[in-house]
Amino acid sequence: MCESLKSDFQLCEEIGRGRFGVVYRCFSPISGESYACKTIDKRLLSDPTDRECLDKEPKILQLLGGNSNVLQIYRVYEDENYLHLVVDLCEGPDLFDRLSKGTFSESEAASVFKSLISALVCCHRVGIAHRDIKPDNILFDSRNRLKLADFGSAEWFGANDRRTMTGIVGTPYYVAPEVLSGREYNEKVDVWSAGVILYIMLAGVPPFYGDSPAETFEAVLRGNLRFPSRIFRSVSPEAKDLLRKMLCKDVSRRLSAEQVLRHPWVVSGGESRSELDLT
Repeated sequence: MCESLKSDFQLCEEIGRGRFGVVYRCFSPISGESYACKTIDKRLLSDPTDRECLDKEPKILQLLGGNSNVLQIYRVYEDENYLHLVVDLCEGPDLFDRLSKGTFSESEAASVFKSLISALVCCHRVGIAHRDIKPDNILFDSRNRLKLADFGSAEWFGANDRRTMTGIVGTPYYVAPEVLSGREYNEKVDVWSAGVILYIMLAGVPPFYGDSPAETFEAVLRGNLRFPSRIFRSVSPEAKDLLRKMLCKDVSRRLSAEQVLRHPWVVSGGESRSELDLT
């Protein structure tokens, strides 16, 4: 274990484990706060792409520092064999676990969704696309604040002189159709993925799916958005309007993250309005 890390933090119990390392709870005697320490064994990174992701994530998290809905990174330590990242401690169930318990009311979904979109607005304003928005990467801290995490697939597209991106990244169910088609794409791929998450929160099922990843990808590419009446009977027209504008195959017509944040359904906190200007 890195000596400078041990001098700054008390390493406690293991709280998670992944392909390349272990996550520990750690405690700072100086601040009196608990954090998570993600310890990555660099010797397991035989694929250059994995190494690139490892190098990229701390830099992106540091650039995004200060946004309350993005996982904060506090310290980075590195020695010959390990990389240690000290980040926010998020012990609450992630969104994937919360979704396993059933659907959300519109007000509950709007609360989570607004925080997610706020994080995306922050990312996009500084020219970063996350590119792997999914429930597993949406964490919650001890105060139930949403924290967008796992920027290993993120890409810098430029804050001012914006450029398109390429490369098939993401996760079945959540990936945008333009990514799968092999075309160039922009940061609105994150808006599509967030739209899928909103659909699942309200319906309990994804909007596009199949019996295998290949069939799911085919359904995503078709992009045939439906609102089955038995599932969406009690979902407001405002929520369905937002979903149509996020899960829109025509990227030029798809809302940006900032436009989503200004949509009446988000502004109202999921409260239905009898008269809504949907223009």
